[in-house]
Amino acid sequence: DLRSSRIISVESLVRWQHPQRGFLSPDVFIPLAEQTGLINQLTFWVLKNALQQCAVFDQAGVEITVAVNLSARSLNDIRIPGEIAHMLGIAKIKPAMLVIEITESAVMSNPDEALNALQILDRMGVSLAIDDFGTGYSSLAYLSKLPVDEIKIDKSFVLDMVLDEQAAVIVRSTIDLGHNLGKKVVAEGVETLELWNLLSEWGCDTAQGYYMSKPLSADQLMQWLKDSRWA
Repeated sequence: DLRSSRIISVESLVRWQHPQRGFLSPDVFIPLAEQTGLINQLTFWVLKNALQQCAVFDQAGVEITVAVNLSARSLNDIRIPGEIAHMLGIAKIKPAMLVIEITESAVMSNPDEALNALQILDRMGVSLAIDDFGTGYSSLAYLSKLPVDEIKIDKSFVLDMVLDEQAAVIVRSTIDLGHNLGKKVVAEGVETLELWNLLSEWGCDTAQGYYMSKPLSADQLMQWLKDSRWA
């Protein structure tokens, strides 16, 4: 949180430690999972583990939300809202503790189905965020109708905004746009104190990136939440 300098949320990131090929990033295997139809099984697995970890946070008295990304294919799966409701019940987690992130392109791949799923999740009380905002080609008129709570500015704009005036204009304009639409604004890719200070000056709500921490395992994260200056 840019006002309190306290951690308020974490994002689940899936990685694959392959027995032959070593470390694989999502860019390598997520497209293949989507092409082969395995993406939904992977999504359900990530959701289950993320909510289990959220329950651990809750039991430890740590009040932070956990974000999970949904692909276009998963967003259009009619089972998604029901599966999420079921998993929340098992984990005994308040729906608002889960943040579902979707990209503009995922929404626009099938707008009617996406809107229906998002409205169901919104009625359930799940928090919703538009990820990588500014990189898609969606209509602002359509986006304004989506029941999302947050807009996440893509890191490509945030990382460039110190040296690139156009990127800075985009970031500042997106912050104003998000607030005018009644949304919170998250800046991705915050890696330096300079970026943090600019975003704070411009009234951005939340920062995400390596300036706070690089990705951590669940065990490392629990210790970091105790010892970190952001705790």
